[in-house]
Amino acid sequence: MSQEIWINLPVKDVEKSTAFFNEIGFHAVSVGNERAQLSIGQTTILLFPESAFEKFTGSKTADTSHSAEVIFSIGADSREKVDTFIQKVESAGGSIFGKPSEIDGWMYGAGFADLDGHRWNLLYMDESKMPKK
Repeated sequence: MSQEIWINLPVKDVEKSTAFFNEIGFHAVSVGNERAQLSIGQTTILLFPESAFEKFTGSKTADTSHSAEVIFSIGADSREKVDTFIQKVESAGGSIFGKPSEIDGWMYGAGFADLDGHRWNLLYMDESKMPKK
């Protein structure tokens, strides 16, 4: 059995979502005329129109204005990269729900929502300050 995982994500407008993710520094490309492939490190996320997503899942998509269905967490190399990335998100039209801040003295992170309200978390972990067990 293959150990690859593809995440399927419903979006209202594949073209706008593709542009958003490229603008914030990810790599997204159109695949056919109804979906796009978003690559983050070794993870692949496929962007589908909501109607296509609902058809193959047999259920309605979550209303992200009232609830969260998942949060995608991404590692960052430094505090500065968290800050720079969050600025790109704001400029590209995303919304920030968690401003960059320190967590527990060894983590630094921020949270944002993409154009469709899907939630993302960016986190830098300073392992030299990580509590020892």
